[in-house]
Amino acid sequence: MTLKDIGPVVLVGAGKMGLALARGWIAGGLPADRLVLCDPIPSDYAREFADTHGVRLLSSPLGVLTHVLVLAVKPQVIYDVMADIQPIVGAYTLVISIAAGISLDGIAAALGTKRVIRTMPNTPAQIGRGISGAVGLSITAEDRQTADSLLQAAGQVLWFENEASIDGVTAVSGSGPAYVFYMVEALAAAAERQGFGPDQAMQLARATVTGAAALMDAEPETSASQLRINVTSPKGTTAEALAVLMAPDGLAPLMDKAVEAARRRSEELGRG
Repeated sequence: MTLKDIGPVVLVGAGKMGLALARGWIAGGLPADRLVLCDPIPSDYAREFADTHGVRLLSSPLGVLTHVLVLAVKPQVIYDVMADIQPIVGAYTLVISIAAGISLDGIAAALGTKRVIRTMPNTPAQIGRGISGAVGLSITAEDRQTADSLLQAAGQVLWFENEASIDGVTAVSGSGPAYVFYMVEALAAAAERQGFGPDQAMQLARATVTGAAALMDAEPETSASQLRINVTSPKGTTAEALAVLMAPDGLAPLMDKAVEAARRRSEELGRG
């Protein structure tokens, strides 16, 4: 199945993540006349996207034929949104939600359907380099193919049998880009303390992280640990720095704490 075989797709919530997915769909071949963006208060970016690609932008999806309904709204408001749009959901509608923490059963009950997929993409979807975790409730093989086509337009897709895994995906890869961006900020700040100006410090930090990521991407069969070892000369400067980062109170336990905090928050959002 290709994107040309799918639709109409109604995307409710034209925020950053919703538009990131929409960009991937259009770039991947979804016809513009099969995509409808719905947002009661669309941003200038949403209006520009709609105008540029000839996509309909509506304040409400009511009255729109919907074969695939993608919910890209904040979890704090999703139940109010679902109550408003429930009339457009029929037996022919596949629902895909990217709202953090909101369970399959909760979505199914609110919309009156069990053809529901819960997924969590991340912001590199904007450039087709994201990764999404997904789990389904009462979906067919064709439903899964549809979801794969939509999600793969934004990057890699991992399917899970256990819905609880999606809270972990949210904490690791959904929120993970922010962790990396903050690491760049921290590395740049450390560079400034070494005497570099702000612009030079940020250039060094950004290029280091993006270059390391590109190297890891270029060698997919080489583990991250081996790449680290390849950079680390015994008793050298990198080894000294890693002794700090890999100490019992170093980066690993801090990352565990951060990911666990994100997972707890995802679970809390699901409970309302």
